[in-house]
Amino acid sequence: MLYRILSIFKRLPKKALDFIEFTGNKLPHPATLFALLALLVVLLSWIAEMFSAQAIHPADQSVITVNNLLSGDGLRWMYTSIMSNFVKFPPLGYALTAMIGIGIAEGSGLFGAMIKALVLNAPVRLITAAIVLGGVLSSIGEGVGYVILIPLGAMIFHATGRHPLAGLAAAFCGVSGGFGANFMIGANDTILAGLSEAAAQIIDPAQKVNPVVNYYFMCASTIMITVVGTFVTEKIVEPRLGKYSGPAPIVSLKPITPRQKKGLIGALIGLVFVIAILALSVIPDGAVLRNPENNSLLDSPFFSGIIIGILLFFLVPGLIYGITVGTIRSDKEFMKHIVNSLKPFMNYIVLVFFAAQFVYFFKYSRLGIILAIHGAEFLKDIGLTGIPLIVAFVLLAGFINLFMGSASAKWAIMAPVFVPMFMLLGYHPALTQVAYRIGDSSTNLITPMMSYFALIVAFAQKYDEKNGIGTIIATMMPYSIFLMISWIIMLCLWMALGLPLGPGGPLNL
Repeated sequence: MLYRILSIFKRLPKKALDFIEFTGNKLPHPATLFALLALLVVLLSWIAEMFSAQAIHPADQSVITVNNLLSGDGLRWMYTSIMSNFVKFPPLGYALTAMIGIGIAEGSGLFGAMIKALVLNAPVRLITAAIVLGGVLSSIGEGVGYVILIPLGAMIFHATGRHPLAGLAAAFCGVSGGFGANFMIGANDTILAGLSEAAAQIIDPAQKVNPVVNYYFMCASTIMITVVGTFVTEKIVEPRLGKYSGPAPIVSLKPITPRQKKGLIGALIGLVFVIAILALSVIPDGAVLRNPENNSLLDSPFFSGIIIGILLFFLVPGLIYGITVGTIRSDKEFMKHIVNSLKPFMNYIVLVFFAAQFVYFFKYSRLGIILAIHGAEFLKDIGLTGIPLIVAFVLLAGFINLFMGSASAKWAIMAPVFVPMFMLLGYHPALTQVAYRIGDSSTNLITPMMSYFALIVAFAQKYDEKNGIGTIIATMMPYSIFLMISWIIMLCLWMALGLPLGPGGPLNL
């Protein structure tokens, strides 16, 4: 059955792949898209008021009407709120703060050394698993997995007599397919949580969504992706590719230097020190970062300010590693790594400006809560709730990802609709967010809209000039199918057992 499915995808007409690429390329720049969506909200608020659109709040039975953004009050609100919408938008501060620590860890070379140490020191039998796992862990650093691990995976497989494209595929599976998983919290978690929080506050202004709400599920997903990625590589992809006989010469792999090993040991000591300090500040009764009123852990300054813990988690080990290996010799070099890490975020800052207007225009107009209430009532009427509803949402997120590559941009559009809607059905924003991450990550592997897809093709062409977009999609399709199915099964079991998704991340409200 499996090989029949694969043969169908091998015969998939090139026009279908071209259609995906063509359609995705026709989408405007994400920032332009959000600007247009904000204008659309303004127009829809006017139309909705004309037709007296309203809804009954399920909690207090109050009548919710539309705020017309083209009215006098609406125009005054927009004029005076555009700047504050941008400044107070949660993903902006979360992402920029996290990137200070991540920038030091990446700029110092810590991430690259960690990946090489993990992959090159793994036993031969565990090479595939090490590459997949290294790919998942590398998603903490912006682009480091794509730039370092994917070509490294191909080189390692080639050097050991295996097909280099299989090594590339295994690394790609971990880096991109594992984008929704990790043992560590990174910038992506903070961005998604910020968007979820802003969306959740459409229904409940007091609702908080911290960056670790999906942490337990992410850790379990990391193990699952490593197992599934290893199985697909060794049992499906490698047999299909056969023996490599291309012209590419075998490249010798440079091991970790003694100085780098010393730096890694120092970074590990620094990491243990940070964890110990954070543990002492939160675990004992009456600890300084517990809630001073009720001694609670979940509703505490620790989780309210978890982004600072994330910053220290990367900054201290990165600084120690950089000083040890010589990549950070002065405060100027320290600041240079931070600045360099933030340079790629200039596009993100522009995007956030317009995304914030869309989200807060949507919230002010009350279109979001009216749509959420009617949408929730519709889903109840047709009986689509529980596991079937969440699975349908996973598939929807995966489909949309084929045409729009940016995970944060898609969630900024989807969260204001689906987070409130699912909250009214009784589901916590953490569940909606994790379902989105599953769909988005599973199809990352087969969409030409993924920002690094062209780079993957270039790496593959090093071993065979005939390798193109179709080659990569056909090679990665089994990973996408198996990850999607395995992840959905895992989420269904998680829901059936009623397990929390992370600290402060229950399934239900």
